[in-house]
Amino acid sequence: MKRMVFIACTFFVLGLSAFAGKEGSGNEGLDRDAATYRMPLAYMNYAMKVYKEARLQAAGLEKDIFLKGYKGYLVLLSRGMVQNPDVLTIADFSQSNLNKRLYVIDLRNKILLIQTFVSHGKNSGTEIATSFSNANNSNKSVLGFLLTTDTYKGSNGLSLRFHGMEPGFNDLVTMRAIVVHGSRFVNEKALATKGEMVNSLGCPAVPMAQSKEIINHIKGGSVYFIYHPDETYALQSPILNASVGFTLAVPMTTPFATSDTLPPPLISPINLQ
Repeated sequence: MKRMVFIACTFFVLGLSAFAGKEGSGNEGLDRDAATYRMPLAYMNYAMKVYKEARLQAAGLEKDIFLKGYKGYLVLLSRGMVQNPDVLTIADFSQSNLNKRLYVIDLRNKILLIQTFVSHGKNSGTEIATSFSNANNSNKSVLGFLLTTDTYKGSNGLSLRFHGMEPGFNDLVTMRAIVVHGSRFVNEKALATKGEMVNSLGCPAVPMAQSKEIINHIKGGSVYFIYHPDETYALQSPILNASVGFTLAVPMTTPFATSDTLPPPLISPINLQ
């Protein structure tokens, strides 16, 4: 009986290996990207489907930035920290604050839900953010991966708190009261009137008219990634420099599920290196 079980298991493992080999053939670019971003090929394949179907390149979000955000999303998801797994938000602070550089992405349905303006801290730079800080009263933006938490009503209306996921880069956001909130000075009308965008005290403020919609989409434990090509962050980020490893949690009747049938939450975590 034990021998039969062993043989059955062996054939199952060989079947998985053959499928992985077949999927990899002809996909050298995907294989290379999966190795570069240190994530399983199935998830790289899914990420590229999201990037293409949501038309993120046309929206101005570079592939590398999206893949870094998606990789960090997977790392946090594998650690059981993500409670709202369908949405990934990327604030691309490599872009000018005159651009609509906030992207709220529906990963399950592969659509760009919202693209709009977002401010950076006034001491991070004027039009272009160049300097970042985790320190209290710095009036600078933080970098890296955050998780959204609860909402509250403040002086700027409905607002959304964060937990910082990367010590030294953003773990003081709660103490600093770095939150998502609406601003009357972050929108196209204010830009046309002043010719520039007003920056914040460190919060990623969004247009007041869109703030409630944005907050309702991303509240409750979704991943929020603030990106900038900062060399120190790139070298020291514990999330960007992690490996992503998953076992696929699919029914045994469909062991060879393709990336089309593999939405992001259908995973179970394994140990990360």
